[in-house]
Amino acid sequence: MTDLPNMISRRGIIQSAGLVSAATLLDTVPGFAAPRGGPRALALIGDRYHNADYIRLSLNKVFGELNIPIDYTIDTGADLGALLKNYQLFLVLRDGMLWPGGYAGPDAYVGYQTDLENKADFPAAQSVTWMTEAQGQAIKDFVNAGGGFYPMHNSSHISLGCKNYRDVMGGAYIGHPPLRPFEVHATANAHPITAGMKTFMVNDEQHYVEYDKDPKYLILESENRDDLTYEVGERKLGRKAHAGWAYDYGKGRVVFTAVGHTVHAMWNPQYVELQKRSIRWLLRQL
Repeated sequence: MTDLPNMISRRGIIQSAGLVSAATLLDTVPGFAAPRGGPRALALIGDRYHNADYIRLSLNKVFGELNIPIDYTIDTGADLGALLKNYQLFLVLRDGMLWPGGYAGPDAYVGYQTDLENKADFPAAQSVTWMTEAQGQAIKDFVNAGGGFYPMHNSSHISLGCKNYRDVMGGAYIGHPPLRPFEVHATANAHPITAGMKTFMVNDEQHYVEYDKDPKYLILESENRDDLTYEVGERKLGRKAHAGWAYDYGKGRVVFTAVGHTVHAMWNPQYVELQKRSIRWLLRQL
């Protein structure tokens, strides 16, 4: 197979050279026309539990409505320092794990392999972290120089294995209960992203995260209204969780929003508006 450049313009996807040597254009938003000389975004997406297709579909709607071109990559080994020179916004929606030994199925929450005749051939899957401190430093440098960084949903998990990433991202993954309804509302901290927003409900993974920065930058909170709580070991984390923050970092900006496990959650009208405002704020258009 002939090697082709692994960057696709507009709604493309960068394929890892170790997986596919030719990149494939996946789709284009109807009526999309990239503004000449305007900002461009790169999204690093897709992991064992979060298929890149639903993420791309979800984000195409948001960026298409903003008329901002976005490229996609699944290449966790990318030289982010070199790659990010071509962009003004970097979005991440994937966790910090790779599975070099493989796994029986994509969903670890069901006994997929229990009925396999050859289940002995599938030992317990073992993950490894993929983001290097050099990659984390590249993101810090990108934001310090004025770039916008938008880690979403399970991207807080990357912080568990990369100190530099956590420093700029602002927190780290604790865990989440199974899919269940919860509400998302603005905190008391006034911010252009949440100004006038209405509380909304989603059926999603309610992510619980550690937050490292000043509490004044917290802009969103999730809350289960059915009195369902969450516990990790001996930690009783209650019904509420940090669901979003926004702050300046060097010359750039960072926004984190925790919702994002399903298309119907990503496309909740109020959340679509929040994503659009987050992107505009990161690009200093709001």
